[in-house]
Amino acid sequence: MELRRHDGGPAERGRTELRAAGESRPARQDAADLVERLTPQELQVAALVADGLSNRAIGARLFLSPRTVGYHLSNAYPKLGISSRTELAGLDLTHRSGPGAAGPPRPPGTP
Repeated sequence: MELRRHDGGPAERGRTELRAAGESRPARQDAADLVERLTPQELQVAALVADGLSNRAIGARLFLSPRTVGYHLSNAYPKLGISSRTELAGLDLTHRSGPGAAGPPRPPGTP
């Protein structure tokens, strides 16, 4: 009996090795699925970071402390499968829809 091995290239071999080692990382999801995982506040903060604002500038804009901004980012990063502001800047965060969709900040008293 002859066994044939399908060689799908280095990426496939790497995935096979990771599965054999017990890695259970899910397949990469599209941006819409990832953005839906964020709370409205996390999405708002992430979008401002993606625009290049600092935690201090975001805090001033949203009336939050820079530490609270950092807290929202630390919750958003794992949900998005990233670990840096640079990676965040490369994501399209405009796919959010539905009743929990975050828009631009509104002045108090605006419906």
